[in-house]
Amino acid sequence: MDRRHFLSTLALTSACSVRRTNIQPPAAPYSGRRLAPVNVSNERIIRTVTGLRPFRPSGFVVRTESIEGKTIVHNYGHGGGGITLSWGTAHLAVEQALPTNARRMAVLGAGAVGLATARLLQEHGVEVTIYAKDLPPATTSNIAGGQWFPFGVFSNASATPAFLAQFLEAARFAYRRYQLMVGDYYGIRWMPNYVMDREPIGDGGLVDKRSPIADLLPELRDLAREEHPFPFPYVRQFDSMFIQPSIYLEAMLREFRIAGGTVLVREMHDLREVLDLPQPVIVNCTGLGAKALFNDAELTPVKGQLTILLPQPEVEYATLPLGDLYMFPRRDGILLGGTHERGNWDLEPNREAEARIVAAHAEIFRGMRV
Repeated sequence: MDRRHFLSTLALTSACSVRRTNIQPPAAPYSGRRLAPVNVSNERIIRTVTGLRPFRPSGFVVRTESIEGKTIVHNYGHGGGGITLSWGTAHLAVEQALPTNARRMAVLGAGAVGLATARLLQEHGVEVTIYAKDLPPATTSNIAGGQWFPFGVFSNASATPAFLAQFLEAARFAYRRYQLMVGDYYGIRWMPNYVMDREPIGDGGLVDKRSPIADLLPELRDLAREEHPFPFPYVRQFDSMFIQPSIYLEAMLREFRIAGGTVLVREMHDLREVLDLPQPVIVNCTGLGAKALFNDAELTPVKGQLTILLPQPEVEYATLPLGDLYMFPRRDGILLGGTHERGNWDLEPNREAEARIVAAHAEIFRGMRV
């Protein structure tokens, strides 16, 4: 199942192929918003990066356990929604940590989830120490596209009603928190998104007026042919926030330190090392690391790949066309995605996939009306 179908069905995307588009130019006249096309060519590629999303079919884990007198609060397994849901699941985790009345706590991990958790604990007066193998800009969160959209978080077949309620609570909390942070300091801005296809876009998923998060997707509507410049007969738009990880994560880490937090670069190799930490409460935000540290057999990697072109400041919109394809514009470059390979631990770029993704995007933007 591909990214495009996830938007209609809520299922996790795991395919990594991009099919040939065979697109037709839209009918004239075009009277809608003027959008600059992306200049796609091999000569404009500046890098291709890969990362591993920590995915659990039943969804992320936020729960508490006691081991040898230590309170462990788990907050991991966000799939493709780590940045999107970070503040929301941090809120859920902090609600479980605070009743211990501990004034010193540890957070494992310095990605988006760990930093949001640490900042919320600080806002409640807790003295926090972060233990992390890597710090920004070397975290998995730094490789993310950064769109605010809870994509690839769980599988419909495995998610329980209780989890779905938790998912919606986390999404709504995070949505409100990010709105307070929009601006250059955190690298967050609003942009229109365009979902497009040759067939009618299905209803019943997240990008639908009847979606449980429809109110979190302003400007959600289908466009008439004359309202958009894309070479597809069916286009649905919505607005979402985009978070540039390189700016956002550095700002978060800086604020954590200003608030008196301590950061120790230290990899946890086993549970014994975790339990030997001096803090009585430990919040586990290790992502894929939880598989080995806490023996989570359900946790699995979903490899993602992004090819990045030279920046184009005039491009101020995102596209989600066909299959796994997507284009996100950022200050550091134009992101072309992507792949979703479940169970693949290999971080080497797939050059064949890169070529397919670049060629498919080039065809789409050549067909735009300007």
